[in-house]
Amino acid sequence: MSDSTGLRPDTVVVTGGRPEPVHDAPVSPAVVLTSTYRGAGEMTDTDRGYGRMSNPTWEDFEGVLGRLEHADLPALAVASGLAAVGTVMSLVPVGGRVVMPTHAYQGSQVLVDDAQRAGHFTVTRVDVTDTQAVLEAADGADLVWLESPTNPMLEVADLPEILAATRASGVLTAVDNTFATPLLQRPLTLGADIVVHSVTKYLAGHSDVVLGAVLTTDPDLWARLKHHRTINGAIPGTFETWLALRGMRTLSLRVERSGRSALDLAARLAAHPAVTRVRYPGLTSDPGHFRAAAQMDGGYGAIISVELATDADGAQRVVEALEVWTPATSLGGVESLVERRRRHHDEPATVPESLLRLSVGIENVEDLWADLDRALATVRLGS
Repeated sequence: MSDSTGLRPDTVVVTGGRPEPVHDAPVSPAVVLTSTYRGAGEMTDTDRGYGRMSNPTWEDFEGVLGRLEHADLPALAVASGLAAVGTVMSLVPVGGRVVMPTHAYQGSQVLVDDAQRAGHFTVTRVDVTDTQAVLEAADGADLVWLESPTNPMLEVADLPEILAATRASGVLTAVDNTFATPLLQRPLTLGADIVVHSVTKYLAGHSDVVLGAVLTTDPDLWARLKHHRTINGAIPGTFETWLALRGMRTLSLRVERSGRSALDLAARLAAHPAVTRVRYPGLTSDPGHFRAAAQMDGGYGAIISVELATDADGAQRVVEALEVWTPATSLGGVESLVERRRRHHDEPATVPESLLRLSVGIENVEDLWADLDRALATVRLGS
């Protein structure tokens, strides 16, 4: 799907955010390192003013991401993915209510739980695969927060139906689109009010940047979100933002390669005797496959969740036996990562102890499989 300029996403990621095409202009954008800007007289909304308010390097990145998400406004880059979550949560009034998926990014879960304990707002959790339950919970809520696919269980919400209903009832919605990226899913076009990204993951793509972003097509929401970024100081580092834009140049290639490998690996894992369950929306056997096929475009991402036929210790032995896969939290980099999610104490108890979350990178798929197959041999079946 092309953007408003008629360019397709894999062209936008390469051509967007470049300097003006004049003679002797640099091909790549500069890193603008400054804490303030020259100016005298009364400040206006168009003045840069101070480094906490704006930066040309931010704007290069923000413009590209806005185009990818089909937003009418540029993205707002912030200091981290969790800063993006917190920025959106700042819209919830004191005493309000947030609807949250039972399974979602752990940082988002802890953030809303902390806010609830502090008395800022209350939280209602719901299974996002149960559309009717989501809509019932959304009645009277101040914000519905969605992930699809969810982290780490890879559940798929019916975004078109949920977002159409919440928009009709005037309930604010936000979708964390980190797993899918705007190349595979564009929630704003499905009716979401706000989209967030942990830019740290696929967008930057090289495990060397911590960054987040918030997007909306609503000018009032955009102004409120930007005000929160400025006044709370949740601003991105300039060099990190430049690195993220450079990382996005290869986004389409990385998403295509890692997604193709993920589908291959998910199918092999589903047939492995040491595996009791695989969640990956690209498998036709997955409960979320047909929803994902209807609302995702060109792929299903590169995250696989695998439940092993063993306990927590056995799953840990598998992780420790891997050599090509890197044991680490996070995802979306060029390298393949693996993690037993319940090693985090804040992970919901509904996440199985033996669940491994795999983030498939861009290595040769046969090397990735050989490493997995060898490590899975450490699972003692029937013991």
